[in-house]
Amino acid sequence: MTSAAPHDLVVTQATLADWPVIAGWAAAEGWNPGVSDGPAFFAQDPDGFFLGRIDGEPVSAISVVTHGPDYAFLGCYLVRPDLRGHGHGLTTWKTALAHAGNRTVGLDGVVAQQHNYRQSGFELAYRTVRFTGTAPEAQVPAGVRPAGLADLAVISAYDGACSPADRPRFLAEWLTGPGHRAFVRHDGERVTGYGVLRPGHDSLRIGPLFADTPEDARALFAALTAEAAGREVAIDVPEPNTAGVALAEAAGFQASFETARMYTGPVRAHAQHRVFGVTTLELG
Repeated sequence: MTSAAPHDLVVTQATLADWPVIAGWAAAEGWNPGVSDGPAFFAQDPDGFFLGRIDGEPVSAISVVTHGPDYAFLGCYLVRPDLRGHGHGLTTWKTALAHAGNRTVGLDGVVAQQHNYRQSGFELAYRTVRFTGTAPEAQVPAGVRPAGLADLAVISAYDGACSPADRPRFLAEWLTGPGHRAFVRHDGERVTGYGVLRPGHDSLRIGPLFADTPEDARALFAALTAEAAGREVAIDVPEPNTAGVALAEAAGFQASFETARMYTGPVRAHAQHRVFGVTTLELG
């Protein structure tokens, strides 16, 4: 898929080898991407990432990652600061959005762009707030254990109940990526939540934090931060989950950033009350 525009902008699909460029731009914006996100992102949809180039030099980026036949997620919408205001972003957007086909598309939009997203057919679902703070001293509670690929099937089932689409290919990489620490909360054989901690460019990141109850979420939060005591940690909490907001505030975390979850149409029913922390603002 390619698209040409004035000033010789050419938009093509990006590869995993291009990911450091995109992640570097995101880090410069203060978005704090994970240091090893690329393999998991591309595992979900290797054709869902795009770069705009002028004379071979990257100037714009976007991702439109498909999550099954009915849903896609848009992220990584970036234009190099010195080349903004020339229409490169809009051209990149239009080219990449075709990859979604007739799927409903979701995104987590920064405040400055939300008006533009509404003009493109996205409607507000809820606000997401990033909380950042120093991880408190903690111990791994009873009923929480480390998770890995052996747990992929049960975690995928749980994750699918909390998400607008299933994403086992993504999770296979997310649970075991370099520096990633995953935990499950269980009641005997039944999983009642799971979470992942990963290194980011500016701080550690929690995502997802999915749990049946606030008690389950608190136990997972303690496990995820047990090895990170004294280090800065960030978590993106959907504002409607007041228990999730309370959890972050009780840990002494402060609101530092906000986005809006927006959709172009309906998404399948899922347990939004279990979402105490969004997986990632780039893929939902």
